Amino acid sequence: METRELDPLFDPSSLAIVGASPDSWYSSRITEHLTSYGYDGDYYLVNPNREEAWDRQCYDTVSDLPEVVDLVVVVVPREHVVDVVREAGEVGVPAALVITTGFSEADERGAELEAELEATAADYAISVAGPNCIGLANAQAGTVLTGLCSREPEPGHIGLASQSGALSFATFFENAADEDTHFSHVVSTGNEVDQSLADYVEYMAADPDVEVICTYIEGVTEPRRFIEVARETVATGTPVLAVKVGSSDVATAAAESHTGSLTGNDEVWDAAFGQAGIERVPDVPDLTSRASAHAAFDPPDSNRVCVASTSGGLATLLADLAEERGLDLPQLADETERALLDDDALLTFGELHNPVDIRAQGAEILPDVAETLFADDNFDAYVFGIGLSAVDEDADVIADHLLEVGEMTDDPVIFLWTGRQEPADLDDPQPYERVRAEYPLFYEPTKSIDALASLVRFDEARDRLVGRPPFELDERPVSADLPGNRTITWSTATDLLEDYGVDLPATRSASSSEEAARYASRIGTPVVMKVDSPDVAHRNRVGAVRVGVDSPSEAQRAYEEIVANVFEHDDEATIEGVLVQEMVDSGVEALVGASQDPNLGPVVTVGSGGTQVEALQDTTHLVAPFGKGDAYGALNRTDLPARFEHEFGSDASLDSLANLVTKVGNLVAKRRDVAELDLNPVMVRPERSVCVDAFVKTE
Repeated sequence: METRELDPLFDPSSLAIVGASPDSWYSSRITEHLTSYGYDGDYYLVNPNREEAWDRQCYDTVSDLPEVVDLVVVVVPREHVVDVVREAGEVGVPAALVITTGFSEADERGAELEAELEATAADYAISVAGPNCIGLANAQAGTVLTGLCSREPEPGHIGLASQSGALSFATFFENAADEDTHFSHVVSTGNEVDQSLADYVEYMAADPDVEVICTYIEGVTEPRRFIEVARETVATGTPVLAVKVGSSDVATAAAESHTGSLTGNDEVWDAAFGQAGIERVPDVPDLTSRASAHAAFDPPDSNRVCVASTSGGLATLLADLAEERGLDLPQLADETERALLDDDALLTFGELHNPVDIRAQGAEILPDVAETLFADDNFDAYVFGIGLSAVDEDADVIADHLLEVGEMTDDPVIFLWTGRQEPADLDDPQPYERVRAEYPLFYEPTKSIDALASLVRFDEARDRLVGRPPFELDERPVSADLPGNRTITWSTATDLLEDYGVDLPATRSASSSEEAARYASRIGTPVVMKVDSPDVAHRNRVGAVRVGVDSPSEAQRAYEEIVANVFEHDDEATIEGVLVQEMVDSGVEALVGASQDPNLGPVVTVGSGGTQVEALQDTTHLVAPFGKGDAYGALNRTDLPARFEHEFGSDASLDSLANLVTKVGNLVAKRRDVAELDLNPVMVRPERSVCVDAFVKTE
């Protein structure tokens, strides 16, 4: 779908509320918000059943309006929505916000109406938000078009696109406003009949007022486009954070292969988010707290962090949390340590390290402490933990100090204040509230460190993605069609794999024990022998594999034993031959597999392989197609690099395996008729990665 310009939706110079009535909760709240929250454009009321409302004229139809408005806000019964949007399109209105519910989320008739609405939007090139949405707000432009907004939004720098209507305003917006965290845009996406989550992210990413984009995701209508848009957004400098619900929804694809049994729907979303640089966060408070840090700070130049706290215990906890999240805590420079020890106000003795325990007395001279730490070139980010009351007279002084510290550096400075917050005798605002009005303020150690780690991760993701275009499929033609809906044999699989450059061992298919002996002699013993049958998915389980067959006579016996074992397992099994295969030198066993995810399409699985692959549970995923850099990133999320280094030394390269993973991604992206692909084991050595067994199932 072609994305249409969304300025008329978020920043209309004029609009009409169709279905405006004081008797309608939604339309009355929207109308009242227009006046009370300062909308400065022209707005009109459309209601054929009323002559006026709110001391304004009511027009019968959109066609009767004195001008062509930028936006119609539709709050009419569902049976009339399509007609309203059609009429708006006919007169040239560029956008419609459909609040009305009762579409595909309701019943069959609603689904029919939604299909008509989608067709109407396309016919008239009118950008439709919704239906079944709570509305939207653009605080930068002063546009508030929702009934669920109890206060006028203050302009901020956080964009939010939420697939939950009530959460978008009643939870995200309201809770953030309580903490002096403010949004630039908030949109409830509704049923996304026309404009989708990807469109809203793309629109907000182009707005210079938006420093970070938050998303709440239940299900993505254009998953691959969303991933592409998010990837471009991150690469061009805007973080994308996501809460993705539905993690218990595991894939129901057949699990005949190792790949099928190891790939779950939620794991695939994790992989897609990782490739796109999207940071997935666990809950709503995490989303807004991390977003507040992105809105306030540029990422630090490195992951080197200094932690200072008025409590030694809190300092140690923060240090542990930082190290768990991959942040580095270098030691203080000698001159920094001496300067702090020489300050009698700190009451410190002996030594100081990072984390720095400045004790409670340190709060009284916090700007002096900060100045000393900021002068130390070992650090690019700072965490100040205050384990004291946030509401008494001493807290008023601490708040002054924190505000002063925040102005002393351009580096990220995370403030954590864990003390009492119940109001004391001081007048509002409370001391801690004065701080959070200017800087992100955290009350929980974990959230403070998560916010800092989020800044670092975004910088790493941006560096990884910038200048690296999305991987494009090569132009080679697709080879001959594969037989449909079946497990294909080695000979057919060999043609497919070789077509995409997969390294395979020398192999012959024997139809008799005598042929097996001849092939073993030609290939050179020892050899591996295994059945080639579409009815045997896992050869080891039925005794259909022999390894280390070291003579032609032993190959004859192995042939007969393999055939007998297969027929004992399934007396009607089809045997197309017994494979006699070059025995590849020992190496690290890897799994490279692929499957078709119902949402995101082709997905590659990579990890430790062999017969114990399920027990090892050492796999990760990639959404195909992808480049070699992504393949390396996936390998580094497994134990394979450590196992490879142990086997071949620290200088040995995994390049051959990264190449293979990329080739498999290319294969499964082009061959959507490949439902499952399982290369296990792949014998990985520095000079080559050889697939010694393959399972392929087609759609």
